Amino acid sequence: MRFDLRSSANAASGMAVHDDCKLRFMELKAKRTYRFIVYKIEEKQKQVIVEKLGEPVQGYEDFTASLPADECRYAVYDFEYLTEGNVPKSRIFFIGWSPDTARVRSKMIYASSKDRFRRELDGIHVELQATDPTEMGLDVFKSRVN
Repeated sequence: MRFDLRSSANAASGMAVHDDCKLRFMELKAKRTYRFIVYKIEEKQKQVIVEKLGEPVQGYEDFTASLPADECRYAVYDFEYLTEGNVPKSRIFFIGWSPDTARVRSKMIYASSKDRFRRELDGIHVELQATDPTEMGLDVFKSRVN
């Protein structure tokens, strides 16, 4: 597999977004190839990269287990649910994961790059900011889909 290393620069933070980030998101959105994607900022390369891809069969627990307890990340989760009329639907959530235990510098870099990165992912339905797992629990997801 060959990756195109062209990326778009983030003016606010100087972070670039690797083309693979957008490509994998498009696959999740259009083909449901993944349940979730975890993105990481590589500070040395000054770019956002794909850290982990969740298979379609993986669930919410697999997703939360893939987020480090003491490091920031961006993530996208394809949340499936049933409407009141039992109609299956899904919403794509963007999560800014910034745990209280993360380094201050890391929190600042992720915070300053978030809006620009999120705009690169066309098709996000709901955005969440979480500093601990309770802020992105299943109950939060369910309350935000209506």
